[in-house]
Amino acid sequence: MLPLVLLQLLVLVSCSPPRCDPSIRGLCKPILEEKPKCSDVQLSYCDDMPYTQTMFPNILGHKSREESEAGAEYLLMSVVESLLGGECNPEIRMLGCSVLTPRCEKAKVLRPCRSTCEAVRKQCSHAFDGIQMAWPYFLDCDRFFVGEQEGCYDPLEGLKAEQDAAAIDSMEMEIVPPEEPGTSMKFTYHSNAQMISVLQKTEEQCSSIARTYSIGRSMEGRELLVIEFSDNPGQHELLEPEMKYIGNMHGNEVLGRQLLIYLAQYLCSEYLLGNERVQTLINTTRIHILPSMNPDGYEVAVNGVQDNNYDDNEDTNAQQGQRYDTWNIGRNNAQNIDLNRNFPDLTSIVYSRRRKRTFRTDHFPIPDYYWFGKVAPETYAVMKWIRSIPFVLSANFHGGDLVVSYPFDLSQHPHEHNMLSKTPDDQVFKFLAKAYANAHETMSYENVRCGSSHTFSQKGIVNGAQWSSFAGGMQDFNYLHTNCFEVTVEVGCDKFPPEEDLFIAWHENQEALLTFMEHVHHGIKGIIKDEEGNGIKGARISVKGIRHDITTVENGEYWRLLTPGTHILTASAPGYTKAMKKVRLPPGMHTAGRVDFVLNKAAPEPDQEDHAIPTMDSYGRFDPYNQYERYTLMADQSQNREERAEKPWWWNYFVLPGRPVPTWLLKQY
Repeated sequence: MLPLVLLQLLVLVSCSPPRCDPSIRGLCKPILEEKPKCSDVQLSYCDDMPYTQTMFPNILGHKSREESEAGAEYLLMSVVESLLGGECNPEIRMLGCSVLTPRCEKAKVLRPCRSTCEAVRKQCSHAFDGIQMAWPYFLDCDRFFVGEQEGCYDPLEGLKAEQDAAAIDSMEMEIVPPEEPGTSMKFTYHSNAQMISVLQKTEEQCSSIARTYSIGRSMEGRELLVIEFSDNPGQHELLEPEMKYIGNMHGNEVLGRQLLIYLAQYLCSEYLLGNERVQTLINTTRIHILPSMNPDGYEVAVNGVQDNNYDDNEDTNAQQGQRYDTWNIGRNNAQNIDLNRNFPDLTSIVYSRRRKRTFRTDHFPIPDYYWFGKVAPETYAVMKWIRSIPFVLSANFHGGDLVVSYPFDLSQHPHEHNMLSKTPDDQVFKFLAKAYANAHETMSYENVRCGSSHTFSQKGIVNGAQWSSFAGGMQDFNYLHTNCFEVTVEVGCDKFPPEEDLFIAWHENQEALLTFMEHVHHGIKGIIKDEEGNGIKGARISVKGIRHDITTVENGEYWRLLTPGTHILTASAPGYTKAMKKVRLPPGMHTAGRVDFVLNKAAPEPDQEDHAIPTMDSYGRFDPYNQYERYTLMADQSQNREERAEKPWWWNYFVLPGRPVPTWLLKQY
């Protein structure tokens, strides 16, 4: 048997082809690799490109269609429209396709034009910023795109041709009147990314009167974005009052947030349409709108509502119980801090001094001990904002009731039981609160009351401490620390109403939002100067019978909200003699009366310092020991920053098992 097997092996070896030996000419044949050639575009999200042929490897080095489809780059192209809320679609997708499936002609890959990439990036980078996503690396205009001199092509040429044809068709059509105001509004809830996108698009549409700016970031790094309206955005104008609206302080109270988004769109569109009322308001007022002070809480609230949608077949008691359990989901910020309890408690200081003869209630400094507590980044940002701009009037929007609440929020009762607790400007605050409640379609009606305020409210307004006493509120801080008068507007009994109610809610509040803003022009305004005509900063305007002064800002200008009637005013400043004037404000007056003062120099009187009135030096102290900075630094050091940084809401969609983690999507990378 063995010889036979050996014989068979010898036969097989002798029959096998000779091995390649480079020393023997003609024995080795070169292996010819197949050259890449043009093939049909088969990626489904790229089938509308202005060409039909592509080639692999593509510009990113993907060797096949399958490899390209499996990458995070193509996954991004497939969902970018929904991620960006429809913005920059299909430009971003087509730009990405020009890299993933590049144009092929005559067995050669053509690269897309750098100029097209740069134009799209300029137009759309803010949309990626809005969802905290980095500009995709494969859309790097310098790396993957080339100039015209290198024979590039425009990947959007087909899209531009369609747009040009549509423009020609529209020119041939009969001119139609502009859309009715508000028709561009989407009466749906906006995500944080969509909210930022809407505000930035509004800024672009009304660039001559609108500007967006950030006042800081939330605990989880979301932008606290403000949109400003003025005939000179970004600049304070002499004697032009400034007012603000703040929404979504409690993340689960979302209607106010939506109303402020709609208000921004409305002001822009109506100004362009020539609405005289809106134009007058914007031309004479500087308006600041912060739709969301607590975007982190909003994200939690949205997820809570989605996770707790209950079946229509469940019994009513079970539904009500579940509804109660989710009532406060998302109320606090990411640190579980209630932002409307996180401001310095200056009201308690006022109550402790109210028996002093020289007792006043204005410009109280922030106590140093406050900074040794837990100060939320959202609170810190808003306090710096309030101190940096001379706001005159403000409203912050909440949900869960239908009423306007005015200061004080903290009761003067020794045990802080609910009790009517008036400010020296009680009549002014009632005047302002009624302005909103009466202009609202239903708020002042007795038969539509809801929530816990109905026991104490009268025609849609209520004293905060009488309704529900608490310390550390934002409206008390505004009044006691600055010149700003703020009220709290509860816009509805449902904190998170269904989307079908948003349209009705906008129309119920639209007139009230405008009317309240117009009330910033009630009272008096003016300039306090010295004998040489120089404005005096830090001078005081006192009103007889009201123990609350207003101070002048740069250039000596001031604004003082007052009710109609007769008032005796006193202007004073250290080193100057006092001046007094008597003014009468008629009931129908809708423009602040101009009352200027000229103060003469005077020798300072010894031992006349009023210790009950805080000095401007102590008032200027803001976090003097850098406690906030130290606290945030310690928080960063206590945990690895990468571990504690919460990934954006879209992150898990791109992290797939067995595939590289696309860290290039994250802005911090």
